[in-house]
Amino acid sequence: MTSLAFSSANLGATNKFRSAIPARNSVISCRVNFKENGRLITQTLTSEQETLPNFLTSNQFERIPAKKDDNRLRIFSGTANPLLSEEVACYMGLELGKIDIKRFADGEIYVQLRESVRGCDVYLVQPTCPPANENLMELLIMIDACRRASAKTITAVIPYFGYARADRKTQGRESIAAKLVANLITEAGADRVLACDLHSGQSMGYFDIPVDHVHGQPVILDYLASKTIKTDDLVVVSPDVGGVARARAFAKKLSDAPLAIVDKRRHGHNVAEVMNLIGDVKGKVAVMVDDMIDTAGTISKGAALLHHEGAREVYACSTHAVFSPPAIERLSSGLFQEVIITNTVPVSEKNYFPQLTVLSVANLLGESIWRVHDDYSGGYEHFSGLGID
Repeated sequence: MTSLAFSSANLGATNKFRSAIPARNSVISCRVNFKENGRLITQTLTSEQETLPNFLTSNQFERIPAKKDDNRLRIFSGTANPLLSEEVACYMGLELGKIDIKRFADGEIYVQLRESVRGCDVYLVQPTCPPANENLMELLIMIDACRRASAKTITAVIPYFGYARADRKTQGRESIAAKLVANLITEAGADRVLACDLHSGQSMGYFDIPVDHVHGQPVILDYLASKTIKTDDLVVVSPDVGGVARARAFAKKLSDAPLAIVDKRRHGHNVAEVMNLIGDVKGKVAVMVDDMIDTAGTISKGAALLHHEGAREVYACSTHAVFSPPAIERLSSGLFQEVIITNTVPVSEKNYFPQLTVLSVANLLGESIWRVHDDYSGGYEHFSGLGID
């Protein structure tokens, strides 16, 4: 039997947790006890000696270098919009990560990653669209699963950020749910958020982590540019006063088209009453721009007013198509020449109608993910924003 005992000439005793660690430049002595021909031999060696017994210099305990995995980017999809996630992964030349998402009989959500993410930069694509509470909880559990699987960084890619309308107190004793949801995502373990067309820019300040805010309107602008609409005939319309900055930035991209504003008075949630129009739309092609269409009450009443004021055609453009009833009936009633939306929120087959055009933001999100991952901005306005002030 061989036993080893180590001591140091220059070790301090000031810290019991460091007492076993040799000081830098110290001389280490090693007392080796071993038997030879039945006799017990004690030999003291120091670190200054050039040779050590073979069993002390053996390479059998040398660490084998770990195989380096060059692909450190992983994309996982929730159940809210898997088709968009597949398009994003396809644009990036990657495959979606393997993940199990199940529901227990009582509605509880179970998430398990089916591949290793240790040391990886993970991107979770999950809009919090209807059912908002289910999809939000699923996102939180996905983040938690990645954090417990030792992911290096976790980015929540939220094409549609629910609860964004509750971003301030308009009446007494109201909650600011947007801030609450931001706290939940942060506390779950997300390191960064990539969101598309937040309802209001100040929502970015609710997060205590970096937020990359991309705009979906460039996708709609490219589509409108392909249509044969004369520049002189265009007028961009904001459906309410709160969306003026968005509509103004949109108008600048359409050869600095004129701007009109619909003045509305809201008497309750999802209830709007149009009062009057600021601007001239007579004989023009009106393009109404908004960030989301929920029940379509605001935009349909605005379209009716535009027709009353002499607009030749009315187009509705929106990034997020929530389409809560009776939105489809209002949008397909003949008020609109075309309703242009994106696929940040999945549109079911029953909600399609002849005037509906759905554009994909997969390339926009995919390019944004690459630039976040590579720490590259590039100053490419098409992806970085509309310059909304």
